[in-house]
Amino acid sequence: MDEILLRVEDLRKSFGNTEVLHGVSFSLRRGEVLSIIGPSGGGKSTLLRCVVNLERVTSGTIRLGDDVLVGRGVYAPPAVQRRICLRIGLVFQSFNLFPHFSVLRNVTEAQRVVLGRSREQATAHAMDLLDKMGLAGKADAYPCELSGGQQQRVSIARALALDPEVLFFDEPTSALDPELTGEILRVIRSLAEEKMTMVVVTHEMAFARDVSDRVLFLDGGVVAEEGPSREVIGNPKNERTRAFLSRFGGA
Repeated sequence: MDEILLRVEDLRKSFGNTEVLHGVSFSLRRGEVLSIIGPSGGGKSTLLRCVVNLERVTSGTIRLGDDVLVGRGVYAPPAVQRRICLRIGLVFQSFNLFPHFSVLRNVTEAQRVVLGRSREQATAHAMDLLDKMGLAGKADAYPCELSGGQQQRVSIARALALDPEVLFFDEPTSALDPELTGEILRVIRSLAEEKMTMVVVTHEMAFARDVSDRVLFLDGGVVAEEGPSREVIGNPKNERTRAFLSRFGGA
């Protein structure tokens, strides 16, 4: 894992007169899993939304491989932004499936519209992914007929269908009960074993410790601590990190 795939430098984001990200920097190597942890309101989801281009940064640099999304606050032309966004996948905490589409169409639609794949190509790829998610038998079902865990697995399949180089998860288990949380974490763990490059915003400390390569602790819009997952969660050096993790019983 020597190649740095994603580099974020001195990222700042303000809403009106309130700055919520205060110069955040981190990098991500290809094949690496990075968990972003921290208290609610600490800037985790805002950081993620900036990196995937759902929010415009106030200043800073975001680079994906050789492509620069934004450099020192200046955004790339729309064609370059589009190219970068096609290399990124995002799984939302609230599923965001199209309720009037079947499971299969939810996974094929973007392949056909965005990538221009034929119906046959898109369907074959979607069915492979649904089988991987344990949902091949639900292809003709609609989201309302699925459990929350099944809906989230469809969301993961949909994100993977576009063959992203890096996959982002924004608290993917926050809307699920503990039993369904486990099934989603098992899916993410299996992707990690396949060396899928991922960034996971999560409150699941045991998952962050056991599955992530590195952990970034974000508090008050700054990186308070960063390092190998077992070191940060098992033996945090920052007092604020220790206080936060004490609420989880040390994971």
